[in-house]
Parts: sequence; structure tokens; C-alpha cells
Amino acid sequence: MQTQLLKEYPSEQLSVYAVWLQMLPSISRDKWDATLLPDSRVKHFWDAELEAARWFAKQVDGYEGVSWDMYYLYGPEAVWKTVPAPLVDSGGAIYRERDRLRTQLSALLGK
Repeated sequence: MQTQLLKEYPSEQLSVYAVWLQMLPSISRDKWDATLLPDSRVKHFWDAELEAARWFAKQVDGYEGVSWDMYYLYGPEAVWKTVPAPLVDSGGAIYRERDRLRTQLSALLGK
């Protein structure tokens, strides 16, 4: 995503919150490669207990479970009250949905 999306959109208006989960054995805190998204606009979080993943699944996606390998796109007018809104777009798996995300980012950032 670093080379396919973030470099295409150098705008300082773009902020990314990457929440990392241990959903696969190959992804653990001690094996996690923090250089995957080195862009300074990316803030990294480790969700060891899957709290954020369960919250987004229930509050935003509308199901009980774990939301992972997803993106949630919010515009500059978004506010976080009970649930962040308005949601511009969401989807997953992120890599599979990268073209859709690119289209939404272009519209949002006026590119």
C-alpha cells in the first residue's frame, strides 16, 4: 500500500491509522515489520486483544466478530461521537480493494 497508494497521494491532509492484529501465525508483535508503512502520515497501533477489531465489526460493519484487513475511509468533515461519521467508504481485503480505495481517495482529495 505504501508504493501503490500513499506515494500517489502526498497530501498532508491524508492521515492513516494502521491497526495491526495477530490474525495469522506469521503476524505477531515480535515478528511484525514496522517498515511496511514507513510514511510519516501513518500512525501504527497494535491491537493485541482485538478490541478495535471487534468494535469496528460491531459498530461500523454491523456484525459480531473481528474486522480485519479492512479500510475505513473518512473525509475531513468526519467527527467521532459514538461512531465516526460520515463514512465515505470501506472495504476489504485492502489489497484486493486497492483500486476502489484509489478511486475514493482521488475523489476525496480532489485528484
